[in-house]
Amino acid sequence: MGEEVAQQEFSREDRTRYREKVRRCLDVFARMLRDARFDADDPMTGLEIELNLVDDDGNPSLKSSEALGAIADPSFQTELGQFNLEINVPPKQLHMHGFTAFEEGVRTSLNTAEENARAVGAHLVMIGILPTLSEGHMSPATISPNPRYHLLSDQILAARGEDIVIDIAGVERLRTTSDSIVPEAACTSTQFHVQVSPENFPAYWNASQAIAGVQLALGANSPVLLGKELWRETRIALFEQATDTRSEELKAQGVRPRVWFGERWINSIFDLFEENVRYFPALLPIVEDEDPVAVFEKGETPHLAELRLHNGTIYRWNRPVYDVVDGTPHLRVENRVLPAGPTVADTMANAAFYFGLVRTLAEHERPLWSQMSFSAAEENFHVAARQGIEANVYWPGVGQVPATELVVRRLLPMARAGLDAWGVDAEERDRLLGIIEQRCLTGQNGASWFADRMHRHLESTDDRMDALRTTLNEYRAHMHTNEPVHTWE
Repeated sequence: MGEEVAQQEFSREDRTRYREKVRRCLDVFARMLRDARFDADDPMTGLEIELNLVDDDGNPSLKSSEALGAIADPSFQTELGQFNLEINVPPKQLHMHGFTAFEEGVRTSLNTAEENARAVGAHLVMIGILPTLSEGHMSPATISPNPRYHLLSDQILAARGEDIVIDIAGVERLRTTSDSIVPEAACTSTQFHVQVSPENFPAYWNASQAIAGVQLALGANSPVLLGKELWRETRIALFEQATDTRSEELKAQGVRPRVWFGERWINSIFDLFEENVRYFPALLPIVEDEDPVAVFEKGETPHLAELRLHNGTIYRWNRPVYDVVDGTPHLRVENRVLPAGPTVADTMANAAFYFGLVRTLAEHERPLWSQMSFSAAEENFHVAARQGIEANVYWPGVGQVPATELVVRRLLPMARAGLDAWGVDAEERDRLLGIIEQRCLTGQNGASWFADRMHRHLESTDDRMDALRTTLNEYRAHMHTNEPVHTWE
């Protein structure tokens, strides 16, 4: 998301040219799906983690530029807010001890980054929403200096035509407004990437959609926003509202939101890119020089820059990705459901559960999505965001069931079989899925631990921000032990 952009203003002609170019890219993409060879023989998996910065007291630290300079590692990049960073982890093949390599690499990078960032008065925290954010941090002044972020904010506000309203009712109620998209910066997530062939993409995307609610129930880690206890994964509601380009009138007309679960199971990755072009106007109508038709007809691989940029401004919870590496195209499902944290060990356990379960479901002879309505999957998603690890979800053949019971009785064996199909080492598999099992048995994930500790501190103080800072500093200390959250006292 942090690429530089040169153009800062767009004319009507720019938008017309961009729409035509995107449609030309879409036509070429359809031809590529029929005729091109995509890299999928030995698929890679990937990982991105967004992070928050705090000072010694646990308050947000607006020092992303200084921290990046001190860290001096190209795998760390800017994010939307000055209190954010992102680490992009090199892709791995799971059958080559991929989880161990992921975990060791992330821990080493984060430990080094923490040590270096400390020199400029900043500390790294993996959590879905930084609980010590206040209204003062929700202003355009806290957006990172990268012009792309300011441009995106301006375009979303211009499309909306009015301030953004954040209205979330959970344990408590929060209603506030913003004249920029900086509330989106409060949402820090973990993203899993799985490389697939064009033929297998629909099954992997559908499976990812079907299990999104279960993922959220187990991994919720965002219970507090601006001092209010809201949903267990408040990040879902916040992200949906913070980037909404629709006025109330457009919502009433049924115009689709840019943060979107979707509305149907798919038969091809083309379905998703076609929806992007059909339903969503451009936010950043930047036209490149490449002629995708000429490039493809020369036998080369077009980059389809406009189609990819447009896709990057539509925030599906499971996003389709087209990319080109060393002249060869490939496709990925980008799973964007989960928040960051609480620990690297928990992140790896979440990854193992996702990669294993999605493979089993995608390759099953009777697809899950043939037994389950799309609306049921979407309902599971939002129920789990509200209730976290205590959520009841719908599952075909079972009906309504506690998510933890469903995981222990049915889904963990499927995840184990999927990891075996990936060729994952048995010791890696059992350790990471064991963390998921214990999280279910104890009923404790990041959100439930944080809320419980916060309430305990509130018994001895009337200062909620003081209780939040104390709880966050305890959270950060636990995070550095890398002991999974189900073991925290």
